[in-house]
Amino acid sequence: MGTSKEGKNGRTPARKIGLGLGSVLFVLFMVLPSEPSHPMAGRMAAVAVLMAAWWLTDAIPIAATALLPLVLFPLLGISKAGQIAPVYINSTIFLFIGGFVIALSMEQWGLHRRIALWIIRLIGSGPSMIILAFMTASAFLSMWISNTATAIMMLPIGLAIVRQMEDGFGHKTSRNFTLALLIGIAYGCSVGGMATIVGTPPNLVFARIFKITFPGATAVTFGQWFVMALPLAAVMLMLAWVVLTQVMYRPSHRLVIDRSIVEKEYSALGKIGFEEMVVLVVFTVTALLWVFRKKLVIGSLTIPGWSMLLPYPAMIDDGSVAVAMALILFLVPSKSRNGASAIAGTDVIRRLPWDIVMLFGGGFALAKGFQVSGLSSVIGSRLSALSGISPFFMMVTVCLVITFLTELTSNTATTATFLPILASVAIGLKINPLILMIPATLSASCAFMMPVATPPNAIVFGSGRIKISQMAKAGVVMNLLGVVVISLF
Repeated sequence: MGTSKEGKNGRTPARKIGLGLGSVLFVLFMVLPSEPSHPMAGRMAAVAVLMAAWWLTDAIPIAATALLPLVLFPLLGISKAGQIAPVYINSTIFLFIGGFVIALSMEQWGLHRRIALWIIRLIGSGPSMIILAFMTASAFLSMWISNTATAIMMLPIGLAIVRQMEDGFGHKTSRNFTLALLIGIAYGCSVGGMATIVGTPPNLVFARIFKITFPGATAVTFGQWFVMALPLAAVMLMLAWVVLTQVMYRPSHRLVIDRSIVEKEYSALGKIGFEEMVVLVVFTVTALLWVFRKKLVIGSLTIPGWSMLLPYPAMIDDGSVAVAMALILFLVPSKSRNGASAIAGTDVIRRLPWDIVMLFGGGFALAKGFQVSGLSSVIGSRLSALSGISPFFMMVTVCLVITFLTELTSNTATTATFLPILASVAIGLKINPLILMIPATLSASCAFMMPVATPPNAIVFGSGRIKISQMAKAGVVMNLLGVVVISLF
């Protein structure tokens, strides 16, 4: 489960520029002549460029920028406050909250560590396979829990093996293994988030903005996304492994892996406890309920959804499932002696990333503003002249722009900013909006070059064993491969 990049407290030159630029653009768009048929469209464009500038430069906290529609929409006559406020709380938000409660419970009781070590024991043997094991474990965990937490948990295990290699074979001989393993952990975290709708915030932003912009269309469910994105994530994971271990940083054939570290770590966990078992059952059941809630069509195979067994199947969605399963964790008492009264307690509520919840709301409000102001129609009509351009060419261009933009900006803010625009572009060009919106969403997870691009990159870079140039060299290859793979899928 991905997390957005967080800004630091200090106001850097870039933030000052963003603050001023956003304000200037806001005033400029406000004074420009408005579209006669849609007089509010120009004002909505002013709000959009202001939020985009502040989000992309982190001029003020991203959650604060997300609240601007609550103030500016009523003041500018775009929408009533009572109409825009409900956009901030919806089923997608509760899908995120419920999923995060389960993820935090996994972390609290150490289930994520047990799963990671089990995968490493299962796959790991030689140097390259150990790297694949770490990447697979990182990717699997990041499908369900924060990629930041995954990287923080995986790094010490990886460093223990790195130190063993350095002590036994020297720094020079083990250098490539070290680089491939540590960078592989970061890449696994990023790739894993692509596979599930709850895996990273941009995926949830897409699901809701698509529903807001196209209310008559069938909503994208967890199962549909999973069937589509899991193969793509698997391909990206294998490509990352090949790039790191066979192209960029091939480990020395002289290295011999001593599996005792992993075995010792796994043995130290002891027998699975009651709390871990409850979380494991809840986690497994939740995933199955999400995947099989609605009818799944895989080639010639059709799997009926369990919701059809209920009296009101249309009333149930993935958010309902997430909250129901999360509530179980609050209800089941803990048998631990550490003072916890339930599997999930009040500390879980405190640890929820409320800033990301606000960011979601801001993106949803932006999409709603595009609709009610007529800005979507204006953009669509203006771009209808581009109808001769190949949709595939546009998709590749979008993937390139989003991929390299998220090296420096919040991936969640980027998708929240661009998806309403891309939806309008698709309407104007009379093409399926998913052709542009899904690739843009997936590309937001392809930030492989820079340490600042995503928390896992920063965490492994903080180990002191990787140079920026070394990460960027592998990252630019992965960025370009990501564009190719996403465009072809």
